[in-house]
Amino acid sequence: MNIDTKVTNAPISDAVREAMAISLRGVDELLPQADWQAKLQRAEHSGQPLRIKLGLDPTAPDIHLGHTVVLNKMRQLQDLGHQVIFLIGDFTSLIGDPSGRNSTRPPLTAEQIRANAETYFAQAKLVLDESKTEIRYNSEWSDPLGARGMIELAAKYTVARMMERDDFHKRFKAGQSISVHEFLYPLMQGYDSVALKSDLELGGTDQKFNLLVGRHLQQEYGQEPQCILTMPLLEGLDGVEKMSKSKGNYIGISEPANTMFAKVLSISDELMWRWYTLLSFRSLADIEALKAEVAGGRNPKDAKVLLAREITTRFHGAAAAAAAEQDFANRSRGGVPDEIPAVRLAGAPLGIGLVLKQAGLAPSTSEANRLIDGHGVRVDSSVVSDKGLKLAAGTYVVQVGKRKFARVTLA
Repeated sequence: MNIDTKVTNAPISDAVREAMAISLRGVDELLPQADWQAKLQRAEHSGQPLRIKLGLDPTAPDIHLGHTVVLNKMRQLQDLGHQVIFLIGDFTSLIGDPSGRNSTRPPLTAEQIRANAETYFAQAKLVLDESKTEIRYNSEWSDPLGARGMIELAAKYTVARMMERDDFHKRFKAGQSISVHEFLYPLMQGYDSVALKSDLELGGTDQKFNLLVGRHLQQEYGQEPQCILTMPLLEGLDGVEKMSKSKGNYIGISEPANTMFAKVLSISDELMWRWYTLLSFRSLADIEALKAEVAGGRNPKDAKVLLAREITTRFHGAAAAAAAEQDFANRSRGGVPDEIPAVRLAGAPLGIGLVLKQAGLAPSTSEANRLIDGHGVRVDSSVVSDKGLKLAAGTYVVQVGKRKFARVTLA
């Protein structure tokens, strides 16, 4: 590292110690820690903020809480006074990142990328300070590279090192195909670090190889290498699988406040502390104090309500969070939420199975019957036990489970 030894040999200040503690909170790895501390010392000495990069490919239009784990870390470092760069990978999305996959990921079209990118920062700024965030698109420097520049870039990394990447290695050993263009993804992501002169790049644990490529390429281009910080993948609502929309165990940050609040309260007591570390902006000392209170007999639900209130407030505001908390309390007492979907159906008298299906409360009449057998269906607060029940013309509040409601008007 090209950092003045007078700076690195100076006593470590309390501010740098605090910055290191914040940097390390909840992380999987921070590499190399000594280099990052030296960078922090330099920044304190010079007054020049460090450049912290996060790249996201707009592969889907919605961000869930799992994505915000790394955004939260960005915000923490941003609050320390450093420059954060929110990089939208509109160029790399055209390649498709195979990280953690055993096959090529189909690349998105330019139209899909543009459509997704439009919503990305609108959601991310709910976590980041928009006024202190630099937004960049990697097509700015990747498109002008051209064929000659791409060849020169490819010459700076070996096939042997590329094959050290876990997913490439496994696929090669299994005799599965690896397209040449897949090698370009980590190279182009690494080149982003060169173009932005980043001091630190963040990512999930599945991005470690790509982040290290960035360090290597910066050295090849005569730059001081970035440090890398990987955040763990957040377990979803089930507490087992990583949060994923495809697995249905996620909380989207644009979901309604009532839904978000209720979903946070549905997680296990054990998972709650993991979420506190990775999602809460409370200090670690505050979290430890709260954990000690629960260990001493305080109801764990109290701590979970505080977490749900904090997360819902972040994305919807304090008033909406308070209303969501009241809505959840009403539901837990068997009450009906203030706002529920209104549905008009024809054909009265109509069998309860068809009512549930047509009102969107069950995917099929067979599933509706299963729900009735499990005592999970209520009409006007009364449990339905008769699958042959027919509802006459009128208006009814129909409930499935604890969260699904509809005000059904039959004619």
